[in-house]
Amino acid sequence: KGVAMIEAMLPQANAVRRESVPASHLRLGLQCGGSDGYSGITANPALGAAVDLLVRHGGTAILSETPEIYGAEHLLTRRAVSREVGEKLIARIKWWEDYTTRNQGEMNNNPSPGNKAGGLTTILEKSLGAVAKGGTTNLVEVYEYAEAVNAKGFVYMDTPGYDPVSATGQVAGGANMICFTTGRGSAYGCAPSPSLKLATNTTLWNRQEEDIDINCGEIVDGSSTVESMGERFFRLILETASGAKTKSELHGYGQNEFVPWYLGAVM
Repeated sequence: KGVAMIEAMLPQANAVRRESVPASHLRLGLQCGGSDGYSGITANPALGAAVDLLVRHGGTAILSETPEIYGAEHLLTRRAVSREVGEKLIARIKWWEDYTTRNQGEMNNNPSPGNKAGGLTTILEKSLGAVAKGGTTNLVEVYEYAEAVNAKGFVYMDTPGYDPVSATGQVAGGANMICFTTGRGSAYGCAPSPSLKLATNTTLWNRQEEDIDINCGEIVDGSSTVESMGERFFRLILETASGAKTKSELHGYGQNEFVPWYLGAVM
């Protein structure tokens, strides 16, 4: 039945033609995976700078991964456009505290071994860096998992921290591009929406340049700044939206990254 439904959509899909539209049509899903000690000072704030530019042009950016903003949620609630929006985010945090307790876990049981090997020691360090992906503009709305995102500006979607599950929710909600920062070298591709990857350090870039789209390690190397890297990445976002292929698209992978949030404990 599902195949038949897709086949029925094909004539309409085939009739679509590329046309020029403003940047306000963009909805970015913001992700970080395999974070390291550089994430919070290079790739994440550079992505945040690009997000600020996108919001200024009327676009939308979706921050997610609730277990990985834990302890830094106050940095988001203080940016909420209303008390109601801030309370929505706090309600999701409390839901996660209950969810992890019911599944014999805890929100503080993070970061991962890979994060620790990369220099992160606590969830608070990881969360402070993760929040930087969202830039500095107002938080205008909070959504539940895979809920349709219809607000413009910087928004939050409640998802697990597991990247494929989180990004699947963002894409289901309307994200037409994924921006994925990594310090450990997560090889992520997203077939439904182009996925741009940002390296946090030059060592990783030199090792995985064929798979990563931009090197934010230049910031800590001293050859670039957060602001200039953000501007460069914003231009790359526009180029990708205009048809330029991401590294993962050139390699032809991302077909296995559709992972809905299944029943059971998922962090």
